[in-house]
Amino acid sequence: GSGGGGGGGGEGAEASGELMRNSGRGRGAQLRYSMDSMGCQMNTADAERMEGQLRSLGFARAEEGTPAQVVVLNTCSIREHAEAKVYSYLGPHAARKRAGEDLAIVVAGCVAQQEGEALLRRVPEIDMVMGPQYANRLGDLLEGVFNGNQIVATAPTHIMEDPTQPQRSSTVCAWVNVIYGCNERCTYCVVPTTRGSEQSRPRDAVRAEIEALVAEGYREVTLLGQNIDSWGSDLSPKQSFADLLRDVGGVDGLARMRFVTSHPRYMSPRVIDAVAEVPALCPMFHIPFQSGDDGILRDMGRGHTAARYREIVHNIRTRLPDAAITADAIVGFPGETEEQFENTLQLMRDVRFDQINTAAYSPRPHTPAAVWGDQVEEGVKKERLRRINELAAEHALERRQRYLGRVEEVLVEKRNERHPAQVKGRNPQGCPVFFEGDIDELKGQLVPVRIVEARPYSLVGERAEGRFAGGRYADDGESVVVEA
Repeated sequence: GSGGGGGGGGEGAEASGELMRNSGRGRGAQLRYSMDSMGCQMNTADAERMEGQLRSLGFARAEEGTPAQVVVLNTCSIREHAEAKVYSYLGPHAARKRAGEDLAIVVAGCVAQQEGEALLRRVPEIDMVMGPQYANRLGDLLEGVFNGNQIVATAPTHIMEDPTQPQRSSTVCAWVNVIYGCNERCTYCVVPTTRGSEQSRPRDAVRAEIEALVAEGYREVTLLGQNIDSWGSDLSPKQSFADLLRDVGGVDGLARMRFVTSHPRYMSPRVIDAVAEVPALCPMFHIPFQSGDDGILRDMGRGHTAARYREIVHNIRTRLPDAAITADAIVGFPGETEEQFENTLQLMRDVRFDQINTAAYSPRPHTPAAVWGDQVEEGVKKERLRRINELAAEHALERRQRYLGRVEEVLVEKRNERHPAQVKGRNPQGCPVFFEGDIDELKGQLVPVRIVEARPYSLVGERAEGRFAGGRYADDGESVVVEA
C-alpha cells in the first residue's frame, strides 16, 4: 500500500476518496478528521505531523459540530486519571459508531502504547491503537483500517524520516523533534515504555526542516527531546548536542531558538557556552530537578544529586546571569518524609526558579515505584503540592521584578483572546508579555516593549517606539544595547 504519500491537494483528495470507496465508505463528499491532543509538546508535535498526513490524504479538519470520518485522540499517560479521560472521551464516538455511523476511531500516543490491546477490549469500536513511534506512519496504517482491519501498532520501530509537512498550529513558532524516546529508567516515569529507546534524528534532517520553516516565515523554533542533551550519542560517528545547537542555531533568518528538556546528568557546560555565544539561542534552560533530596533522587533513579543540580545552576548564572531557569518537581514520591520534602523547598530557595511545573506523585502503570509499599497518603501529597506551588509562585513573581522598567524584545505570536486590543508574545527568556497593539501589523515581529507590570507568570508592557530591538540588553538597571 502507498498510504502516506499524496502531495498536492488533488492527488491527496483522490487518495482519501479511493481509500474510503474501497472500504465502501465514500459518498463523494469532503472527508473530515478531528484531532484532539493531550499532554506535552512532544505530543503536540506528533499531532501536527499526523494532521499533515491526513491533509495530504485529502482530509479536511472538521469544524466544531460537524461529524468527522476519522477521529484521532492523541493521548498522554503522565497525569493521573489519564486512562479514565481517554475512555470518557471515546464514549460519544463509540456511540456514533454503534448507531451505524461510518467513522474510523484512532487512539494514538502514550496511553495507546501503554494499554495496547486492552483498549480494544474496553472499547471494541476503536479501529486503531498506535504508539507515538508510529506518528509519521498514520497514512499507511489508515489504509489497513479502511480495508476493514483493526490495528494495534505498538511494537518498537525505527522512526523513519517523515516527508509530510506537519500541520503547524502557529505560523510564528514551530516545534522540531531532534531525538525520540528515552534511555533513562526513572522509577516513576512511563515514557521509556511508551516512547521507546533514544533515536536521534540526523543533523542534516533537523537543519533541513528548520531551513524550510524559516523559508515559510517562521521566526522561532523549539527543539524537542525527552532527554535532549543525549542527542547524537546514538549516531555514528557520535555527535554532541552543543554542536547541533551551534549548527542549526546559525540558520539564516531564524530569529530565535529554544530547546527542551535537559537532564542534570547530561547537561554540559558546552551547551551553556553555545547559548551564550549563538545570537539566536534564547537564554533559558528547562532542567527538571524532581526533588531536592538525595535519598529521593536515588530512589527515583535520577543519577544526580542536589549538589550537582546546584552546580549546574551556578554555571549557568556565572555565564548568563539573566537567563531563565525552569524545572519540574514531584512531591509525595513513595517514602518521602517531611524532612525530605523540606529539602526540595530549600533547593528552590537556593535557586529561585523562574517557573516550576509541579505534580503530586501518581502511580503510573508498568513503573517500579507504583508497586512500592510506602506510598504517601493523598492528603499529605495535596498539602505538599499546595506548599510547593505557593513558594514557586512567590519566586516566579520575585524573578519577574527584574524586567520592570526594562525594554524587552518581544516576538509577537497572537492576539490576547481576553483583551483583543492587546497582543501576546514572549521575551527571550520565554516569559509571556502582553501589550496593546494590532495583531495584523505585529504578528511575527520583534517589538521593543517597556515592561510596566510584573505578574507571577507574565509581564505587561507598552511599545517603546523607536527603540532598537535587535540585540541583547544588559541587566544593569538601564536597558542598554550590548551588541547589534
